[in-house]
Amino acid sequence: MNEFLTSVKQAFDWLNTELFSVGETAITYGSVFRFIAILFVAWIVSRLLQSVIQRFANYRHTLAPSSVYALKRITHYVVLVVGALIAVSSIGIDLTKFAIFASALGIGVGFGLQNLISNFTAGIMLLFEKTLKVGDFVELESGVTGEVKEINIRSTIITTNDNIDIIVPNSEFVAGRVTNWTMRDTYRRIKVGFGVAYGTDKELVKKAVLEAAERVPHTLTDGTRRPPQVWLVEMGESSLNFELVVWLKPEAVNRPSAVKAAFLWEIHTSLLEYNIEIPFPQRDLHIRSWSENGAVRMANTKSAKPESAPEPESPSKNDAAEEL
Repeated sequence: MNEFLTSVKQAFDWLNTELFSVGETAITYGSVFRFIAILFVAWIVSRLLQSVIQRFANYRHTLAPSSVYALKRITHYVVLVVGALIAVSSIGIDLTKFAIFASALGIGVGFGLQNLISNFTAGIMLLFEKTLKVGDFVELESGVTGEVKEINIRSTIITTNDNIDIIVPNSEFVAGRVTNWTMRDTYRRIKVGFGVAYGTDKELVKKAVLEAAERVPHTLTDGTRRPPQVWLVEMGESSLNFELVVWLKPEAVNRPSAVKAAFLWEIHTSLLEYNIEIPFPQRDLHIRSWSENGAVRMANTKSAKPESAPEPESPSKNDAAEEL
């Protein structure tokens, strides 16, 4: 029994061993373990609260998924911040002394942390606003297109149709122009351009292209509310240019390139079935021949041109050798 008590006493003595000091506060092994334990408990509490929020949302079915996601993320950050403050206080550091740290942080922001603070603020705005949420299909001003997979406090993860994850700073969503294809409604209209030769019957073109649109499974078929249309948009240099204007089903909105390729494939098939010519750029070449009188005048002009003085002959190699 005495040996056990001695071992416990040695363990406590080891935990009270000083590692370093912060001002007048001594940092021991015990305080470090206590700091880590409080942070771990805060993380566990955050996970439990997020699980409760998710179960409540699934039970009520009144909260939008984007609102639930934002509430979970904010709860996570708040719990971690509170846990970190409690952990710092538990090791004996006075929180009022963090004013010096805040001043140093302000200087750091002024010199090199502007982007970090900007992304942090933009992330908070995205979590509270409803302009962007997980699952939206967006197109950024930089040309990046894809589905929003995760909104973090500093950056947002976008997955393209090629299954490539792109990490975009949050400030780009706030400062730049963002096209959200699925913000309010998932029904979208696209325009597929094509051209036919001059002299083609326009009604035949319309019939062929509408049949092609019916064969594409992405075409929205909801009666007469949003039917496909064929528009004549331009009389080009060598073709009549048309556009197939068609509404898409919700599941096709996230695949613009593949959907357009499917419509072009069927349009080409229909045009070939109806023997409608698909033109290509043509150029007419006109050759002007000289008249006989003009050729004579050119000949007379050439003969009347004064002859230039003969250029002096350069000395040959033999002459140069004789002079030497």
